[in-house]
Amino acid sequence: MYARSTTVHADPRSVDDGIAYVRDEVMPAVHKMTGCIGLSMLCDRDDGRCIVTTAWVDEQSMQLSTEGVRPMRDRAAEVFGSPPDVQEWEIAALHRRYETREGTWARVIWSRSDPDLADRTIDAYRMSLIPELEQMPGFCSVSLLVSRSEGRAVSATTYESRAAIEQTRELSVAMRDDFATSMGVAITEVAEMELVLAHLGVPETV
Repeated sequence: MYARSTTVHADPRSVDDGIAYVRDEVMPAVHKMTGCIGLSMLCDRDDGRCIVTTAWVDEQSMQLSTEGVRPMRDRAAEVFGSPPDVQEWEIAALHRRYETREGTWARVIWSRSDPDLADRTIDAYRMSLIPELEQMPGFCSVSLLVSRSEGRAVSATTYESRAAIEQTRELSVAMRDDFATSMGVAITEVAEMELVLAHLGVPETV
């Protein structure tokens, strides 16, 4: 399975309009495309960063959708007032304990590592890190997206509320630092964002 993420850095005042556009226009249109298995949207209302991710059954379906989503992406850039940054990923792992609910937040972690060690790192993430994350208070789900050829990855762990994500912040730092050190992974950024849309049909991989 594959995913395409589109990130915009919008004027915070335009975020609600952007959410409405993605919910009312983009999501219904994308769901009708062959091979689409869902859409999610993360927002930081304070700084205006929004990430819309679409999921696809395979790489071919994702590539075939490129021209179909381009006009919607261009319109979204107008609504948000920000040019999009588009990235394509393989969905390397997904595990959920609960379906997401209103008020869910996500901790998003971007990283880089040796591309030649991608399989080793993914296996370790599935076998050692996900079981630890599942024990965190308020844990809902976790996903790992990778670009094997570039050695890039992004993980998103969702929690039932903003309070839960704040409660787990310190423990999360220690956990990811231990994993990064043992696996030779460089953490490049960490963000905490509100999950404003969650309509993903991606099956479990763990």
